Amino acid sequence: MSIGIIGAGALGSNVARMLAKSGVSATIANSRGPDSLAGLVAELGPSITAGTTKEAASADIVVVAVRWVDLQNTLGNLPAWNGRIVIDGTNPVEFLDPNSPDAKDPNNPLAAYGIKAIDLGGLHSSQVFRKLVPGARVVKALNHFDVNLLPEPAVSGGQRVLFYSGDDADAKAEVRKILELTGSFPVDLGVLDVGGPLASLPFGPLAAINFIKI
Repeated sequence: MSIGIIGAGALGSNVARMLAKSGVSATIANSRGPDSLAGLVAELGPSITAGTTKEAASADIVVVAVRWVDLQNTLGNLPAWNGRIVIDGTNPVEFLDPNSPDAKDPNNPLAAYGIKAIDLGGLHSSQVFRKLVPGARVVKALNHFDVNLLPEPAVSGGQRVLFYSGDDADAKAEVRKILELTGSFPVDLGVLDVGGPLASLPFGPLAAINFIKI
């Protein structure tokens, strides 16, 4: 199956590194166009190519790795999903300007980390996300800890645990295969309405926890 990555920031670039280390091919894209990714592609080698957002979105499995505030604009002009698999790697947080009043808000427990939670009106993030990708089979994954750890699945004599969840068993099986190829240890948290809230930053009970399977 072909893989596309939409977003080349911290998450997208580290997903690409994780895949490249295992020789898994993917197309990565960002809002600035393929030329802006020349350095990253040169670093990662021949298995990772740069493309347009529409090219990445046309893959069989598409990783969405953009900031929450950019989701609607990014996903609003893409081809129909037609049952393809979309991995939701996003979290409902806003990154703060360190010089802004929000960055010093004593009522924000996350201000010290440079983020604040986005109010979703009582919904969990995947409930919002799946409405933005109608017709896709959504799997939540790659979102629950420091993304800089993704390219290092082997640690302390074991495998780094990666949680995933979704409502389509076949889609989850395909995502699991990819995670296993990278050397990670996938753990299925069930359907989106259960697994999504468990592993989503900033307040999911399993968020920001780095489990190792020995």
